[in-house]
Amino acid sequence: MKNAFRSAGLVPVAMLIVGAAAAQNYPNKSIRLVTVAPGSANDIVARLIAQELRGALGQSVIVDNRGTIAAEFVARSSPDGYTLLLYGSAVWISPFIQKHETGNPLRDLAPITLVASSPNVLVVHPSLPVKSVKELVALAKARPGELNYAAGSLGAAPHLASELFKAMAGVDIVRVAYKGTGPSLIGLLGGQVEMMFPTAGSVTPHIKSGRLRALAVTSLKPSALAPGLPTMAEFLPGYESVSLNGMFAPIKTPAAIVNLVNQEVARILNRPDAKERLSGAGMDAVVCSPDEFAATIKSEMAKWGKVIKDAGIHE
Repeated sequence: MKNAFRSAGLVPVAMLIVGAAAAQNYPNKSIRLVTVAPGSANDIVARLIAQELRGALGQSVIVDNRGTIAAEFVARSSPDGYTLLLYGSAVWISPFIQKHETGNPLRDLAPITLVASSPNVLVVHPSLPVKSVKELVALAKARPGELNYAAGSLGAAPHLASELFKAMAGVDIVRVAYKGTGPSLIGLLGGQVEMMFPTAGSVTPHIKSGRLRALAVTSLKPSALAPGLPTMAEFLPGYESVSLNGMFAPIKTPAAIVNLVNQEVARILNRPDAKERLSGAGMDAVVCSPDEFAATIKSEMAKWGKVIKDAGIHE
């Protein structure tokens, strides 16, 4: 998005009254849930939520795949609750990477709720003679600048998880850029690169087959999505890198509508069947209040903004 995030100021009483009135009649037509590419993690969650919201709200909810312009499209839409966004952490990470854009996502988008999270897993090619993070760090320090890691999109979770590892472990490993997670995994499986931080769901089959060796999961606590693996934090205290997905509305959407959508999405994602469906796709269902989501975004921006600046990551 083109502009920086701006914290909302005091809302006039008249606007609150208008917002409350709008919420009383909401929804009275179809809702568009905008997200990125079909088949992506965002798309999977969007379709689950859309299907269940239809019954809860009594109106059709259409998933609209807009690719990388999804966030900007929603930010420019009318703040009436009929155009919503489901997007990952790129919405608050990309302003740090794009040369001519700096910002704070809270300027143009109103946080509704987190919907899902997914840890990454540190995996290495079996030819690399290490079986723990400790051994990997020791090897990397003994061979500075010789080991490499695969990463797809600039600033995506596998890339940032690797840079956080470099910073916290004090090692010099080299990025090999690929066009997405799929090609990155192919490079790793073929031995062209030696390590990677893919999402748990994308790499589990290769771990089970023995084609890759898993060393740790990047969540702060052990994850059922990567059973049996230690956390990175056990070796590097405080290390955490988790992919997040959340829902947003255009800024100035009435709070009553934001809260209604928040409550309905929370009800859906707290159901055991919804949790099971997301788990099968390599994600944990996560819900929170709009204020909690906004606080999470601010914390994430502070953390990853520093990592990106220190690593000199930019387009």
